[in-house]
Amino acid sequence: MADKQALNIVKMKKMKADGIPLTMITAYDYPSARLAEEADIDIILVGDSLGNVVLGYDTTLPVTLDDMVYHTRSVVRGAHNTFIVADMPFMTYHGSIDESLRGVRRLMQEGRAHAVKVEGGVEICETVKQIVSAGVPVLGHIGLTPQSVNTIGGYRIQGKDPADAQRLMDEAKALEAAGAFAIVLELVTEEVAEAISRAISIPTIGIGAGRYTDGQVLVYHDVLRYASPYREKRFVKTYADIGTQIREGITQYVQEVKQRAFPDESHVFKADETVLESLYGTVSKGAK
Repeated sequence: MADKQALNIVKMKKMKADGIPLTMITAYDYPSARLAEEADIDIILVGDSLGNVVLGYDTTLPVTLDDMVYHTRSVVRGAHNTFIVADMPFMTYHGSIDESLRGVRRLMQEGRAHAVKVEGGVEICETVKQIVSAGVPVLGHIGLTPQSVNTIGGYRIQGKDPADAQRLMDEAKALEAAGAFAIVLELVTEEVAEAISRAISIPTIGIGAGRYTDGQVLVYHDVLRYASPYREKRFVKTYADIGTQIREGITQYVQEVKQRAFPDESHVFKADETVLESLYGTVSKGAK
């Protein structure tokens, strides 16, 4: 899509003001990124969710900076004309600012991302300020933060009581003040997500956060049911079931090879008789 122009953070803010929803999807490699760009997605997130859906981990915690750089670089090659955000993995932005900036530098220079995403609220705002001051756009992420799953008691809906709702509102405003260009709201009650979206000037992008955020993000493998076994999620809508198609396609391939139905005449290359003669000597008609 040579005629497509990547969004930037100024255009995203204007889309919020104009009431135009932002679309975001995760991608982790060249072909998935290319297909997402061809579908005219606004933003691609190279999420540390690759730990769950690509690398086979139970959580995102084992994902390393090397993993993120490798996969981000692959995604950028597939989607030259799309705004690409890369996740900062677990414990790469909670130490010294120098250490955090080294990780950011790798994602931007080696991975060639356009922005980075960090999970957390008030406690990471000083780091967000420093990253933005270094010239790097930052996408915030509050609500359910998978990197903190062990401290928040599992995968629980956020914003179900007044105190938690106020905490989320405070975190969103703090991230806005720190310079974040947008905020992901994950597994947040619809009412709280709507209130936050109205209260801040930067876009909110929801995942399991209801209908009134400024955009939506889903995981590539959830949108396409690309997993086995697939675990249903209430906040996900399946738009294609390629997992079943892949399984059925490979099953048919296995069966046809076992039955010698593949390859057939249409899949082979023929040699002329001079080639056979050079290998075996004189070949009588019909011997091929």
